[in-house]
Amino acid sequence: METQKENKSLVNLSKKTFLQVTALLFALMIAAIVLTYVIPKGSFGTNADGSVNYLEYTRIEGSKGINIIKGLLAPILVFFSPSGLTLIMLSLFLIVIFAAFQVMNDVGGIRVLVGSISERFKKRKKLLLMAISLIFMCFGAFLGQFEEMLTMLPIVTALCVMVGFDSFTGFLVSIISCGFGFASAITNPFTVLLASQIIGANPMENIWYRIVIFIVMYLLMLAFIFLYVRRITKDPTQSLTYEHDERLRAAGNKEEESTDPVRAGRIKLTYIVFLLVCLALLITCSASPALRDYTVVVLIAYFLIFGIAAGLICTGEPKKVFKSFLNGVVGALPTIVFIALASSIKYIFDEGSIMPTIVHQINGIVEGRSLIMIALVLYAIILVLEFFISSSTAKAILVMGMLAVVNVGLTKQMLVLIYTFADGYTNVLFPTSPVLLISLSMIEVDYFKWVKKSLPLFAVNLALVVLFIIIGIAIGY
Repeated sequence: METQKENKSLVNLSKKTFLQVTALLFALMIAAIVLTYVIPKGSFGTNADGSVNYLEYTRIEGSKGINIIKGLLAPILVFFSPSGLTLIMLSLFLIVIFAAFQVMNDVGGIRVLVGSISERFKKRKKLLLMAISLIFMCFGAFLGQFEEMLTMLPIVTALCVMVGFDSFTGFLVSIISCGFGFASAITNPFTVLLASQIIGANPMENIWYRIVIFIVMYLLMLAFIFLYVRRITKDPTQSLTYEHDERLRAAGNKEEESTDPVRAGRIKLTYIVFLLVCLALLITCSASPALRDYTVVVLIAYFLIFGIAAGLICTGEPKKVFKSFLNGVVGALPTIVFIALASSIKYIFDEGSIMPTIVHQINGIVEGRSLIMIALVLYAIILVLEFFISSSTAKAILVMGMLAVVNVGLTKQMLVLIYTFADGYTNVLFPTSPVLLISLSMIEVDYFKWVKKSLPLFAVNLALVVLFIIIGIAIGY
């Protein structure tokens, strides 16, 4: 039994959680198939240079929805679609990083590192949470990182457990904070910079307003984190990850008793270097336009090679390291099901040719309305698209490409801001976000529990978003 616990995968997805999330995504997939029979098909025109002309819409008459068999096979067929390569790379990325962190966990790397940090912040726990949350928000706001931050989740959750909080707190200060930063974007290359480039806006113009938004959203994030921390401090059983964390603490205590100081020092140095190089790669790839598109590829190669190498340096036991790596690979496989199901929804919409019809309705909806109403309608429309198209790049090309040639009376900066708002916050709310589902599975929290717990946060967030849109229009942003 002890061996079983020690070799337990970091992606500890319970059967109940897996079935619930799979059932939810499958239901959404079925709904998407039905919509292809309800919504008329359509297509956009093509400009002389080969780009899409979003103003030229043609309705396709007398055509039925997507073939039922094809729709049901969408989770497989999506990997052979134009976006298939991206999905394959994301799947490989998740499998490799989870396997590398499984090795790190099994050789004692996570425990040694977080133990060292927790010792330094024993008397400054709230400062630690504030710093981690700010760092992750900056990764999202400035560098556009989100999926890549899954690499840090095991470290942060273990750290939060060791300083007296819980895994859910670690989830909040890392993944959720990064998601809020992604949406409260300042120079996010995948939203602000790309959307500005498409629509012909200067991303640096009036940047002060986006900085103000970032600060306000950071304070909102801290308020939510500290309210939760105060509740579990008074009663630890209120933690959403109480049983999960009890197992982590028990395993950590047993490892601590068996690790000698010399070996612990070697493990600590090895993984400090390992993580610092990883951080340097993230920053370098994100900051360089030439390397940005290859970030995931670089990280796959790095974690595959050096994830194993670090384990070998720490233990000198190839058999143990490779067994641990394989255990991580197997444990991560269920998350690929989430990716396939979530991505299949957009695939069904594309194959059913109903996305052009949906987008075409924007002109009719916003015509003759006030600027504030137009802004809020656009925000709502992009929110709907976000449910089906989680990719920021794909959505930016579709939405901003259309808005670039449609005169709705709003400034280009405001259109970029609306797009950024609608694209980001839902990455940590909608069930079509693979990163959210995978993160929740890692800390063993049910998706519906997360929705219930986070409703106050997103209610206030929505009110602030609407307020910032109204203020932005009023001041001519």
